[in-house]
Amino acid sequence: MVILLAADSSYKDKKVITIGIVSELTGLSERQIRYYEERKLVFPDRTPGGSRKYSFADVELLVEIANKIEDGVQTYEIRQEMVKQQKINEAEEHKKMIQGQLNARFGIRKK
Repeated sequence: MVILLAADSSYKDKKVITIGIVSELTGLSERQIRYYEERKLVFPDRTPGGSRKYSFADVELLVEIANKIEDGVQTYEIRQEMVKQQKINEAEEHKKMIQGQLNARFGIRKK
């Protein structure tokens, strides 16, 4: 039996998968995957030897990207949508932080 600790709960974000395995999982060629990295759509980590390492979240993202490309969406448009979504997420996180500070300041507790 495996017990996941809170720190381990983000296994989807751990960069442990090689480009060859990602290629097999997604059906994309290694060249396509590297191209999406060049277009700043995916951001693998690098080992000291320079090998790319991807996460399960990256694999899911690459499948989404491939589907959008197949539907005729350009990489530039995908990148613009990613930037827009990131800004929305950051704004939501900022709003939650401010609300938490206000709640703490005025002693408001969630039920």
